[in-house]
Amino acid sequence: MTLNLCVLTPNRIVWDSEVKEIILSTNSGQIGILPNHAPIATAVDIGILRIRLQDQWLTMALMGGFARIGNNEITVLVNDAEKGSDIDPQEAQQTLEIAEVNLSKAEGKRQTIEANLALRRARTRVEAINMMS
Repeated sequence: MTLNLCVLTPNRIVWDSEVKEIILSTNSGQIGILPNHAPIATAVDIGILRIRLQDQWLTMALMGGFARIGNNEITVLVNDAEKGSDIDPQEAQQTLEIAEVNLSKAEGKRQTIEANLALRRARTRVEAINMMS
């Protein structure tokens, strides 16, 4: 038995295919979804989506949004998403280093919050690559 997973951003469909299982980062922690999961709607955190196809696991960096699960269908609506295999490792590492510097230079509440979010997004992209290796 499988699940139909659809990952959507405002600009594109990132994934629309059958999967065996997923592990989703939510605002209250990670949840595993298998076929016949109870229906739920949940907020999606900045984090990694792990997707199992047969015996292979894939990763995707998600940048926050919402997910609806029911009737073996999962719809994930996020601000942005990137497959781990599509992320350039050098660019992701460079972005992480810049985000760390920007956080250390942040002044005031707003700059600190924005710098923290940028750092979380950059770390998630690097993590998506590292989970693949």
